[in-house]
Amino acid sequence: MIVGVGIDVVDVARFGQTLERTPALRERLFTDEERSLPLNSLAARFAAKEALAKALGAPQGLLWHDATVRRGDDGRPHLVIAGTVAARAEALGVDAMHVSLSHDAGIASAVVVAEG
Repeated sequence: MIVGVGIDVVDVARFGQTLERTPALRERLFTDEERSLPLNSLAARFAAKEALAKALGAPQGLLWHDATVRRGDDGRPHLVIAGTVAARAEALGVDAMHVSLSHDAGIASAVVVAEG
């Protein structure tokens, strides 16, 4: 059963300008393993975290560092959740999450499906 679906779109250039204007934002939004990725990948991961929050009902109090987007051995992205995000997913009965990322023509996008 689908518990929630989230989607988000990010303008990569605008996101890059925001990160340049506010350098501390990179540390606030991304985990250690994500921070060194190229801008397109960071924008897609930000979109994934926003889409994840939407799939979980966009509750207050979710922490950005409690979700990491990793690339599996097969090249597909997957979400690793902990803390506040894991607690919300458990409360909703989510037992699987699917994520799709894309970046092209200056736009990064992500879709997250939470399944229970």
